[in-house]
Amino acid sequence: MTEQITQWLARDPDPITQQELRQLVESNDERELKDRFGSRLAFGTAGLRGKVGAGPNRMNRLVIQETATGLGHYLLQQINDATSRGVVIGYDGRPDSKQFAHDTASVLTALGIKVYLTYKVAATPIVAFGVRELNAAAAVVVTASHNPPEYNGFKVYWENGAQIIPPHDSGIAAKIDDATTQPLTLLPLDQAKQQGLLVWLEEDYYQTYRKTINQSELLTPDSDTDISIVYTAMHGVGADMAETLLADAGFNQVASVAEQREPDGTFPTVNFPNPEEAGAMDMVMALGKSVGADIACANDPDADRFAVAVKRPDGEYQMLTGDQVGSLFGDYLLAGQPNSLVGNTIVSSRLLSSIAKAYGAEYYQTLTGFKWLTNVAMTQESAAHPFLFAYEEALGYTVGNKVWDKDGLSALVAFAQLTGKLKAQGKTLWDKLEELYRQHGFYFNAQRSIALDPKSPPIGEKLRRNPPTEIAGKRIEVIEDLNSSIRQFADGSTETIDLPASDVLIYLLEDQSRVIVRPSGTEPKLKCYYEVISDFPVEMDYAQANQAAQVNMLALIEAHQKSL
Repeated sequence: MTEQITQWLARDPDPITQQELRQLVESNDERELKDRFGSRLAFGTAGLRGKVGAGPNRMNRLVIQETATGLGHYLLQQINDATSRGVVIGYDGRPDSKQFAHDTASVLTALGIKVYLTYKVAATPIVAFGVRELNAAAAVVVTASHNPPEYNGFKVYWENGAQIIPPHDSGIAAKIDDATTQPLTLLPLDQAKQQGLLVWLEEDYYQTYRKTINQSELLTPDSDTDISIVYTAMHGVGADMAETLLADAGFNQVASVAEQREPDGTFPTVNFPNPEEAGAMDMVMALGKSVGADIACANDPDADRFAVAVKRPDGEYQMLTGDQVGSLFGDYLLAGQPNSLVGNTIVSSRLLSSIAKAYGAEYYQTLTGFKWLTNVAMTQESAAHPFLFAYEEALGYTVGNKVWDKDGLSALVAFAQLTGKLKAQGKTLWDKLEELYRQHGFYFNAQRSIALDPKSPPIGEKLRRNPPTEIAGKRIEVIEDLNSSIRQFADGSTETIDLPASDVLIYLLEDQSRVIVRPSGTEPKLKCYYEVISDFPVEMDYAQANQAAQVNMLALIEAHQKSL
């Protein structure tokens, strides 16, 4: 390890991480050194993400420069006109993000690749938008999204405007490995500008995104804007554009949480800057209560996700789940364009499929991850069924095809318009959810991570070797094994599943309940996703139906966990 550390110090361009590493060596912190040098941050379909610090298993300037070098060589190999088409680069408000973005630009321009670099922080969807808008070969966003403050990341988009999928992830990773043993070349940004290799994306670029969203036929302003909205950027980069787009759409009763409005990568007012986490929405809901807002909305720090809490009849605010928001969106958007293509992921609710069927729309399903939703949409859409909408339960939504990734900014506008239209009809979002549940069944979803006995054999192998025949006393009618891409029915017949191989097992029960298990390959743990579909008879009100669904869900979870 001593030789590794010496080589690292010789290549590291950052005096801060050099000093950090020397202190670890001087204090003989073997555990920390082993963690940092025992492996390297793996580049995958989400790019890179990890804690900031010295060493190859951390995010730092050397890792960024090696990663950018690998990406640049891969682009030159794969895309004939990569040098002239260029790469869009943007960054969030974390402490190192600007430096990492500038290092990336210096590396790519040194390779002769044109770079479009945002002149200030930018929401992830605004950067992803640039791939199609500028006909670029790729894009990079330096962001750790909603991870804790000690993290940062390097997210890559391909020339189609969507996040990378195989084989590009492994192809880039191989080129990064090569770069770790080669000299690195950087071109100062002022020289890159003089040579015509650097274009600064200034305010007119941000305004192009704004105009494009405003001109979307799915987000056309109308007069149903008499609602009160409170919003938080959660110390991220979304506030300016979010407030502007809402104003453009005619919403003039909008208030932001002042303490969380400006970018601050230390996230001082939240334990975890993820709207899904308990407590993260407290301040925006408190602001909502003080002004009687109809909806309390949030973006995560890079503004690609959207969350909303809705005022209940008792005046308190309740978060909608990602599946509830996705289902409301699906119904709202399909009502205007029924001959469209909509989709969600395998762990998201099947309610969208039922809604699509009712409208005569095309529906598709993908593996978990927004990269699959948009890449698959491009192959599935047709002139007869143009792409309309997709979502994943982890608060990611894309409305239309202006951004081929989740976009929390346009989703915010679309949801405000949906809320406004309902209010103009004398309805609330709760009323609309009840309508959907009465029409399609009361869909209720939950997620649990289950720790298993470390001494037990790998759970995936066990489940495949001795497949269960029932869960919670309900017969399993279908088992879908995405590892083998086989769907097996209770009568023994099988068919092929048209999805990429993944270590996932899906059980469909006789009462329409669904259990999905994703075994961990590295630790004795299961990630489990549950869905129950309960009846919603006319004599029941919403609260009673919700309570009954909760009882069914808890029984299913308890029985399933005991069976493991």
